[in-house]
Amino acid sequence: MTQHIVRSYDDELSQLTTKITRMGGLAEAMMVDAIDALTKLDVAKARSVVERDGELDQLQHDVEEAAVVLVARRQPLANDLRHIMGTIRIASDIERIGDLVKNIAKRVTVMEQRFLGVRSLAGLQHMSHLVLTQTKAVLDSFAQKSPELARHVWLHDGEVDTLHNALFRELLTYMMEDPRAITFSTHLLFIAKNIERAGDHATNIAETVYYIETGSQLSGPRPKGESETTFSLEHPRES
Repeated sequence: MTQHIVRSYDDELSQLTTKITRMGGLAEAMMVDAIDALTKLDVAKARSVVERDGELDQLQHDVEEAAVVLVARRQPLANDLRHIMGTIRIASDIERIGDLVKNIAKRVTVMEQRFLGVRSLAGLQHMSHLVLTQTKAVLDSFAQKSPELARHVWLHDGEVDTLHNALFRELLTYMMEDPRAITFSTHLLFIAKNIERAGDHATNIAETVYYIETGSQLSGPRPKGESETTFSLEHPRES
């Protein structure tokens, strides 16, 4: 975006970007703590993640309100309008990442003592690390106005899917071999799905950033991992 004659207009646009950065940082911190709470079965830390989701919801509300006021006052065109409307979409995706992380933390608070070994938990840690890396990169692409970086994130969406599919098969094997593992494994299956869906929202943000900066949509089907699982773990949105 070019600099505007009215300095306050640039300041208002910059404030929107700052709010998105705050939202992204909070969502990232929540995911780090939720996975740490899972690996240590730290219920207190898990509850703190759940509590912080309200702050993320408020930030999303602030972004939407500021964007609406900005459109009404400045009547933006072209690049500016794409930027403002794009921030609303990005804020929504970050808020959904927060909801998914909150759902992970909620499961930690009701899980009984760990039954399985560390292998499956290591897989979840690896998945979450990839999603965090994607999220940081795509937020950087927004702050740096870089469609190339956004496209790079979009092209690597399939890596998380591949890990999710491998972990899915591993956990099903545990459940078939020992019925005592069913409850714990089921929790991990839903947690893995939440992480995978958080990655999808990071990819959504990449598509939005690319559109903001170029005015064009990323072309072609979104890259996906090999051998998608046919058994669905989709469930209604939790509050």
